[in-house]
This record gives sequence, structure tokens and C-alpha cells, in this order.
Amino acid sequence: MVWTFPNLLSLARILIIPVLVYLLTFSDRSSSLLAAVLFLLASLTDFFDGYLARRNKSISDIGKILDPLADKLMVGSVLIMLAAIDRPNEPNVPAWLVVVILARETAVTVIRGLALTEGIVMYAETLGKYKFILQVFAITGLLIHYRYWGLDFYAAGMYFLVLSAAIAIWSGAKYHLQFFRLRQSRLNRA
Repeated sequence: MVWTFPNLLSLARILIIPVLVYLLTFSDRSSSLLAAVLFLLASLTDFFDGYLARRNKSISDIGKILDPLADKLMVGSVLIMLAAIDRPNEPNVPAWLVVVILARETAVTVIRGLALTEGIVMYAETLGKYKFILQVFAITGLLIHYRYWGLDFYAAGMYFLVLSAAIAIWSGAKYHLQFFRLRQSRLNRA
């Protein structure tokens, strides 16, 4: 069950990371646009891997780990690069905002892992899915970062990034509350 098509899609998201990082070392329009298109296509595989795994009844334990890991690695890598690189005529993505987003991702991963050690399964929430969609909009805009068709993609990307960070904090708090409620309920039954 390791080499299912959904798992290969998740693995493809991880393998695209070095290409995205490499493209971000260039500041020209073509490299920026190519990075944005690759990121967007890779992000779309997140929908398809879950859909195909459910439809084909090929959900696997490795897929449950690989899918969110691929998302976190891809988003985290690109955000770190966007905060670190120097682009002409555009400010960097604020490092503090990247830290907030990555801290939330780490905290949720830790709390889900802790829950599993206690036999508590915590599934992805709807807010987390909205957060990822907003992050895809944000990062795509920030990768493009030039003006096209009169649209300021950098400004739009920052708007969606701040919005996704707010939802990330909110959903992260909900995950922690859910864990403590489930844990307390389990302890009360014991």
C-alpha cells in the first residue's frame, strides 16, 4: 500500500521543493511565474491525492503521514525562501509572519502526534483546509510578485498570507482545545 498513486502525488509535492527553491534564487519574471505555476500545480495534487485515496479505498497509514507532511514542507520551504530572498522593488515577506505560520504547523503536528500516542485520533478540520487554500492563494501571488493585468500580486499575496495566518492561529487553538477535551473525556471514562 506504500506505492499507491495518491502517495506518489504526495511524494511528488516533496520532490518539487528543490525545484521551487532553485527557481526562487532568480528574480526575473519568467522564473517567478514558473515557480508560481509549479507551486499551484503541486498544491492541486493535495486535493487529488485525498480524493483518489478515498475513491479507490487506498487510504494508507503512510499516506496519512505523507500528505500533511508534503503540504507543510512545501509551504514552509517556499515561505522561508520568500522571507530570505532579496527581490528588486518588493519587500521580503516578513519573517515574523513566517515564524507564526511555521510555529502553528509545528504545534499542531506535535499535538496530533501526542494524541496518537494516547490513542486519540485527530482528523483535519475544515478550518485547516481553508487555511491551506488561503496559503496557496497567498504563496502563488507572492511567487508571481509582479504586476500583471493591473493586479499587484505581491499585495494580494500578503493579504491572503495575513488572513491565512489568522485562520492558522484560530484553527491551531481549536486543535489544542479539541485534544485537551478528548483527553479529559478519555481520562474521565477510565
